[in-house]
Amino acid sequence: MRSTDTSPGHEARTGIIRVSNLKTSFSTPFGSLKVVDGVSFSVDEGELLAIVGESGSGKSVTGLSIMRLFGRSGAHIDAGEILFRSSGGEIDLAALSERALSRIRGKEIAIIFQDPMSSLNPVLTVGDQIAEGLRIHKGLSRQEARKAAIALLDRVGIPEAATRVDAYPHQFSGGMRQRVMIAIALSAGPRLLIADEPTTALDVTIQAQIVSLLKSLQSRERMAMIFITHDLALVGDIADRTAVMYAGEIVETGASGEIVEAPLHPYTRALIACAARHATASGGRKRPSSIPGTLPDPYTRPAGCRFAPRCTLADATCRSSTVPLEVVSPSRSVRCFKWRQGVA
Repeated sequence: MRSTDTSPGHEARTGIIRVSNLKTSFSTPFGSLKVVDGVSFSVDEGELLAIVGESGSGKSVTGLSIMRLFGRSGAHIDAGEILFRSSGGEIDLAALSERALSRIRGKEIAIIFQDPMSSLNPVLTVGDQIAEGLRIHKGLSRQEARKAAIALLDRVGIPEAATRVDAYPHQFSGGMRQRVMIAIALSAGPRLLIADEPTTALDVTIQAQIVSLLKSLQSRERMAMIFITHDLALVGDIADRTAVMYAGEIVETGASGEIVEAPLHPYTRALIACAARHATASGGRKRPSSIPGTLPDPYTRPAGCRFAPRCTLADATCRSSTVPLEVVSPSRSVRCFKWRQGVA
């Protein structure tokens, strides 16, 4: 009999960050909308964890919950711990005061958003926007911060950095604006970097460049990174481990290569089929498949497995019984009663 656990991976992990039973909801006129429902994971120093899932699965809200960047959305953390190993010791970000958290944001934990144009201030030069964090978190003078901003722009691959430091966001292409966002995120030397779908708004060629840059910087700086994406095809090349999310829950975790090559959960298999293009007998290319149905309404999620309405393997037990996250090996976990039926 295999054991079950709520954490992704049975092995003991210390981690730069350890998220345990995180529950985040939104207050709406129709009631409480539970978006993240009991999520647990950890990320070690120098490790890249990918969180993968369709839009609406809760992966971006998970990232925002770590920094509590909710704005006026009405979101709030209902339960769980977010234990972060800061330079001053381990702290629970979920219980930290806003004032104390503001000293962590941007300095020890940084985030890159998917749309740099809406994240950058259009009336400030990119140099000023990079320098702001350097002056706040590192206490640099204006001259020192400007010099450091130029070095950061050069580091993320922006040509003629000494001149472009005085340019405004609209004077950069989409890919270059994302490089500016990466420079801002790196400015204070964070221990954890959250990349929230940083390539979604870019064309395929630029996407590859940005992903390569992020992986290179993460490896060189020994940062922990959480890379949030809907594209499972990306994670095998860049991520050490992957957590697949569906309808607010983690449904599978493991080493990225194992998940891409031998997925256990029917949803993970479906995601891979969506991304894959297969050769046909006539030499042509078969188009990617799609997953029938849609994500369940967060107000009325199924009683049993949340993927059951879209799953060809589901039976009455799947539709009525709570499915635990089962540990199937020291590095793999899956939330499915039927996962063995799809294993070759």
